[in-house]
Amino acid sequence: MKTYKKVNIEKKFKKSVLAIGNFDGLHLGHQKVLRQARKKAEKHKLKFGVMTFEPVPVMFFNKKIKHHRINNLKQKIIGFKKIKVDFLIIIKFNKKFSNLSSNKFIEKILYKNLNIKYLFVSKNFKFGKNREGNVEKLKANEKKYNFKTIISEPLKKNRKVISSTMIRKLLLKGKITKANSILGRSWSIEGKVIKGKQRGRKIGFPTCNIKIDSYIKPKLGVYSVEVETNSFKRKGIANLGYRPTFNGQNLLLEVNIFGIKFNLYKKIIRVKFIKFIRNEKKFRSIIELKEQIKQDIKKV
Repeated sequence: MKTYKKVNIEKKFKKSVLAIGNFDGLHLGHQKVLRQARKKAEKHKLKFGVMTFEPVPVMFFNKKIKHHRINNLKQKIIGFKKIKVDFLIIIKFNKKFSNLSSNKFIEKILYKNLNIKYLFVSKNFKFGKNREGNVEKLKANEKKYNFKTIISEPLKKNRKVISSTMIRKLLLKGKITKANSILGRSWSIEGKVIKGKQRGRKIGFPTCNIKIDSYIKPKLGVYSVEVETNSFKRKGIANLGYRPTFNGQNLLLEVNIFGIKFNLYKKIIRVKFIKFIRNEKKFRSIIELKEQIKQDIKKV
């Protein structure tokens, strides 16, 4: 898969099938649309590309939103590769791009730069300054710019449309099993292990600590997890929260990896959330905390 940070792409990728969206989470609904787009490309012997945005537009427009993403850009790129996307365009979503009119987006980007033949978008797709563009505008310009708009049908589960919003709501409620079922995989956080105050090590349960950065903040508490690096895959238990027993102030993900004796400082780890175990709570003593951790590990 060829990745571009600009819309100036190689000639071989022009006149292609293009899917546009945030694809946050790259859930089963997204995967269905992208596979449909790939099939259309194969049928017409065209290349298949994806256009996405960085940062996520809602976080650009509202700086107060700190925790929103279901996956980071790296995870998204890996997902696109698995679906066999030929080329990826990552648009830098900034003030200049947000002020581009919907007409200019169609004329300059879709036609002059990309010269697309088939465009896959959702029925709620909005684009251009003040979100003035929509699918009706795309369809109105099809003949002029020689492309065809295909409105993707949403995927439903239990009569409800699968969406990134749905997944965020499930994560906020700690319903990780349900979220995983519509993601088509275990929801995960990737991050660099940072050095903490080593309290876990002192009480017999050493942890790898990572910040969750711009990821959505799911329900605080203890989770059953799986941890992956480039060299191993292990089960573990994780606490996401503020460590109230120690009067913690900063949100942190602390992971106890089963069977690991060496430290992983500055290593990138992927923490897959499997099941919600219990809410975060403040303990009256370290002894009480240790007993609870033993019970949590046994349960996991």
